[in-house]
Amino acid sequence: MARALIVGCGCRGRELGAGLAGRGWQVRGTSRTEQGLKAIRAAGIEPAHADPDRPGTVLELCADASVVVWLLGSAHGQTEYVEAIHGPRLERLLEKLVDSPVRGFAYEATGTVAADCLQRGRRIVDEAGERWRIPVATISGERDSPGWAEQATATVAGLLTR
Repeated sequence: MARALIVGCGCRGRELGAGLAGRGWQVRGTSRTEQGLKAIRAAGIEPAHADPDRPGTVLELCADASVVVWLLGSAHGQTEYVEAIHGPRLERLLEKLVDSPVRGFAYEATGTVAADCLQRGRRIVDEAGERWRIPVATISGERDSPGWAEQATATVAGLLTR
């Protein structure tokens, strides 16, 4: 059975999780806050505490994940935090994922984060995919447009059919 780890499982993460669960996937979603974890649990998704600024907290959750989804295109916080999770923290995580059971990585490249920051993150993900030959995908649809969840679900599910 396929299992997804959605890092940044806010409103849209829960929509994506529901779509994947509807396809028979097991889904785990992360949050940095207790309130976020409660919302994830209420949506029927397995909640897990993790901070994308601390890659080790994410890696601890990857032992049984088939795909990791970095759904942080609208992450908020101090500029240094946001830049780190789309830059060096993302890069460190990807370096470690190559030695894990994870077989695909999806990166959200649209949202409210600065465009140059998202472009840097997308470049890091694409380079990691080429270097370590792991399937990567970009979730780039407009977040509030009709059909976003269906498109994102198809993108993530497609990682395991490559």
